[in-house]
Amino acid sequence: MRKWLIILMTMLTVGVKAQRQQISYIEETKNWYYVYDEAGKKIGGFSRSSVGDLKGWGSDFFVTKYYSFYRIYDAKGKVLKAMSASDVGEIVGVSGNTITSRRGSWIFTWNKNGKKISVRSAN
Repeated sequence: MRKWLIILMTMLTVGVKAQRQQISYIEETKNWYYVYDEAGKKIGGFSRSSVGDLKGWGSDFFVTKYYSFYRIYDAKGKVLKAMSASDVGEIVGVSGNTITSRRGSWIFTWNKNGKKISVRSAN
């Protein structure tokens, strides 16, 4: 019983540390994106050819456009959601935990998991 408790506590500690990984900055070079945390430590590096063009980032996710899809990644580079650019429109901003896009005369707000939060007229 004691052994299982120690294992459970270890797993919870590791999980909490992984959730705390925050994006402070993404450095763009000709062929790579380098993601840094709030302490200035490099979290990871991703080639432009494999993730696409960077559109923006929040505190714990970033968004790229890869061909005709937007992809939302976590700080470690795991794809959280892929969304068709024809459904999303053009991404105009990424802030906090939301993504804002414009398609025609409509403004959409999405959460970091790709769920539509709201829609409003751009007029």
